[in-house]
Amino acid sequence: MVSSANPGKSPTARRRGRRTPALVAVALGLSVTLVACSGSDPISVGDRPNAGHPPGTVVTQRSSVPLTSLPGYQAPAALGDGGFWRPMIGASGDITWRVYDQDSTVIDGYDPKREVAWGSGSEYTEIPGVLAWRGNNARSAPSYGTAQITDKKLEIAWTHDVGVVTADGYSFPGAGWTGQPLLVKWPEQTKKAMGLSAAQIADQNFVEVIYPVFDGHVYRLSLADGSTTKDPIDAGWGFKGTGSVDPRGYPLLYAGQGLNENGTETDGPWEYRIFDLIKNTQVASISGTDEVSHRKDPEGWGAFDSSALVDRHSDTLIEPGENGIIYKAKLNAEYDPDKGTVSVDPKLTKMTYRTPVSRQYGIESSAVAWKNLMWATDNDGNLICWDARTLEVVWAHALVDNTDSTPVLDDSTGRPYLYTGNTVGWRGDDRRNQVTNLRKVDGLTGEVMWEYDVPAYFDFHVKGGLLSTPLLGQGEASDLVIFNVGKTTAPSEGTMVALDRQTGQVVWQRNLEHYSWSSPVLIHGADGHEYGVFGDSAGLLHLFDPTTGRDYTSISLGANVEASVAAFDNMIVVASYDQKIFGVKVS
Repeated sequence: MVSSANPGKSPTARRRGRRTPALVAVALGLSVTLVACSGSDPISVGDRPNAGHPPGTVVTQRSSVPLTSLPGYQAPAALGDGGFWRPMIGASGDITWRVYDQDSTVIDGYDPKREVAWGSGSEYTEIPGVLAWRGNNARSAPSYGTAQITDKKLEIAWTHDVGVVTADGYSFPGAGWTGQPLLVKWPEQTKKAMGLSAAQIADQNFVEVIYPVFDGHVYRLSLADGSTTKDPIDAGWGFKGTGSVDPRGYPLLYAGQGLNENGTETDGPWEYRIFDLIKNTQVASISGTDEVSHRKDPEGWGAFDSSALVDRHSDTLIEPGENGIIYKAKLNAEYDPDKGTVSVDPKLTKMTYRTPVSRQYGIESSAVAWKNLMWATDNDGNLICWDARTLEVVWAHALVDNTDSTPVLDDSTGRPYLYTGNTVGWRGDDRRNQVTNLRKVDGLTGEVMWEYDVPAYFDFHVKGGLLSTPLLGQGEASDLVIFNVGKTTAPSEGTMVALDRQTGQVVWQRNLEHYSWSSPVLIHGADGHEYGVFGDSAGLLHLFDPTTGRDYTSISLGANVEASVAAFDNMIVVASYDQKIFGVKVS
């Protein structure tokens, strides 16, 4: 088992790495040297030119933007065999792609009539909670509600034991990257349909924790006290990424399998799984072993770490796979709360692509969506933009190196921008190339608006760089975007840096004694302040001030907190390598 004192090889080590920022950065093309922190103060502070000036509050309407209206758009060229191509951004050569039906037959001119689109992230779900990775289609809401915070303390309210499995030559305890729990405040009818207790049905404040973890179970717990609400679902094979609950409030869970070993002599099938939360059982799946995949691992790698997005209006699920395929599923989902039944019958359309830098063909990040445009990063360092309806690739930008971090979308000005960063992977062990590139990208064109470079360490098994999703500031921190970068100032350390969203200028930078893959979260205080939370590789959960980077307090969760937290009002939930799910109260 990986210990908290020496995190060593992560359970995700075989395919992703960590990075480390040094004290030299590049912002807006200018070299910026930061003064090393001395004494006990690990934080350096710069100017904050846009404090008190939020970028905007535009509400995005759910509608499609015509591709022909995008700046510089040109129709793709046909390959003649059902495929298409267009020039790359950031690399010489072209990106090519093809669309297939469920039977893996190329569709020449795929042009369905049904619109697939999203509006503002605040409109993603019909019921309260955190129902997907980072909560919505912008990946910007990993917390829900408002917390009453006076003491600025963290306290473990409850724990629930989970298991460990051996796979791929490593031990996988508790939950790992990204491993965020889902928090759902179900309607009364749905609680009845699921057969929850009379007390839970009557409790208008009842929130359920739904947590797929490494040991292959989906745990269902009460947020209030950690008690079991339903028996764990035994899926047989472990989960590494984050699941998704149907945003219509249907009792359906979508969760990608991350392991196909469980310590036995038999390997399991690679599947993206759909669970009926009434019957507490799997009812459908998407195979990760797909003949159209360009990924040709000897072991036939077909994991799903991405957290699916569902367009509830068109009954459509989008899920990128680690086999390099983007899956679009018409779910044909039906839910009758009175009869207590839910069903799903997914029909697939698939898109594959190649770029000049493609070598591994895998997507571990989760897709981001704005209207009909979607984006994801991949193992080869590509940032891909595609149309959710037609699966046409709109543009593709080569971002230099392996990129597993899910971008965060900022549409506060009415135009979509993405914050993203890569790792030190394909660039190898040449120290001159060991740099994590943090960027703001125009979602319509792929143009880089600014870049801030953070030196990071290469390690073949546990690389350095950005694995966490950037945190988009809100409220008093709305001028900031916060990046949590691993393995920077030393192989065991990390750096958290807050950049001005408009300029990329450093506002504060903090040295972390223990590197972190955990994505930072904001909790909204009833006192009008924002409070940041993240876990680190030593097992510490930190409560910090997002305007300065300074900790209010921290507590130990026993071992590496590689997973990311979700929060509902005053309660925080996350699992650690200590083989426990923790309910933590902030007060």
